[in-house]
Amino acid sequence: MEKHNQEKHSHSSKHETTAGKNVRLAPLRTPTDLSEQATKDISAALNLVLADVYALYFKTKNFHWHMSGPHFRDFHLLLDEQGEQIFAMTDQLAERVRKVGGMTLKSIGQVSRMQRISDNDAEFVTPEDMLSELCQDNRTLTASLREAHDVCEEHHDIASTSLIEVWIDETEKRSWFLYEATRQFHS
Repeated sequence: MEKHNQEKHSHSSKHETTAGKNVRLAPLRTPTDLSEQATKDISAALNLVLADVYALYFKTKNFHWHMSGPHFRDFHLLLDEQGEQIFAMTDQLAERVRKVGGMTLKSIGQVSRMQRISDNDAEFVTPEDMLSELCQDNRTLTASLREAHDVCEEHHDIASTSLIEVWIDETEKRSWFLYEATRQFHS
């Protein structure tokens, strides 16, 4: 009994020092029937999508906050609605990664290292350029979602593929609305 208590104590006292704090080491292992390779591949694909979704969300809100011009109200509301839809994807993506046994993104820094949708830090962007850029970014996200779908399908992750199919439809709809909104600039 004493040996068991010593082992238990020695195991629970293993700590790692991080930035001056003691952190108890405890691996997060979510049970799954997927193989270790499937978990790795699916998590990587979904985390790439998640980084792009965060980048697109922030850019959409940036343009929402900085919209100007005669169609301000319509475009401001459109981008607010699209931002809400994009943000709704984040929790589902991250939780899906955890459900299949993976680890998800932990910081804005990690997002910035992984994102494939570029930021726009310009002081001023015309409404036409905002909408055109977001249209292209949503098309980029659609391609990213299709790639992730292929990975999930290869590993028979039906739940992830089902979610991704809905997100592809939503992303294509955002692209369509943004494209149609820019047609007035070309008429």
